Amino acid sequence: MVHMRALNCDLFPSSRFARGLYRDTSVKRSTGDDLVYRIVRCRESRERERWRREERGGVPALRCSLSSPEEAEFGGITGLRTERRDDGGGRFEYLAKAHGWGVRRLIEDGDEMRAVARIQAQAFHEPVALFNDLFFQFFEAEVLAGLVYKLRNSPSDRYACLVAEPATSAPMLEDGVVGVVDVTVLREKAVLRHLPGAEEYLYVSGIAVSESFRRRKVATVLLEACDELCIGWGYRYLVLRAHEDDSGARTLYANAGYRVVTGDPIWVSWIGKRRRVLMIKKIG
Repeated sequence: MVHMRALNCDLFPSSRFARGLYRDTSVKRSTGDDLVYRIVRCRESRERERWRREERGGVPALRCSLSSPEEAEFGGITGLRTERRDDGGGRFEYLAKAHGWGVRRLIEDGDEMRAVARIQAQAFHEPVALFNDLFFQFFEAEVLAGLVYKLRNSPSDRYACLVAEPATSAPMLEDGVVGVVDVTVLREKAVLRHLPGAEEYLYVSGIAVSESFRRRKVATVLLEACDELCIGWGYRYLVLRAHEDDSGARTLYANAGYRVVTGDPIWVSWIGKRRRVLMIKKIG
């Protein structure tokens, strides 16, 4: 039975760039004692260039600078698509629809991006003894900054943020997003060893469900949407990582067709980290 805060242990793709992107951050207090987050300009570095060449096929990246959420409620963010896609009948175009939920691509506006960041932050934040609220809000700001960066810099056929919502014909209510998952085209050599004939694959990460909607098949429909995206983009393999001791998540993925192919070495647990397993699903 799935009973956890987060269903997948990776919030961002497993690359050196993704793991190190968020070091250039600062927090300060504004007048009125309100907390302001400022994510500074993303660093142009050799690491980014290497990541861009190896994992995104050399597609040029754009510079990223995200100001405080207080500044025009994301009105100043440029380079994001804001149109709503529908099926011609006023309904959203879903990649998957089952169990009362529909999964579609993220609408790239401030409200929906904040809702996604909130769900992922709640799922992946590790509580601390002191100043937990402060650290949570800072983490949420980092998640939001990462989402904006990926949307700005990723071709639409190499990265997608998918969201789940109640599948009705009525317009989506504010904060109607109940689940989220990221899907990214990657080509990590250590993974490709397990994928015969493949040059790239779809990496599933950051899957999270709002606390009020867990155990209601939201994650199942999110994974079904990943399958449809994989088929639509012309790939044969889906890959994800899960904690070895998380039986609920591993059962969910196994029921969706993923199988364990390898795991972290034993010494990972010696340094106080949870071991992970690599799970793969072949489409077709």
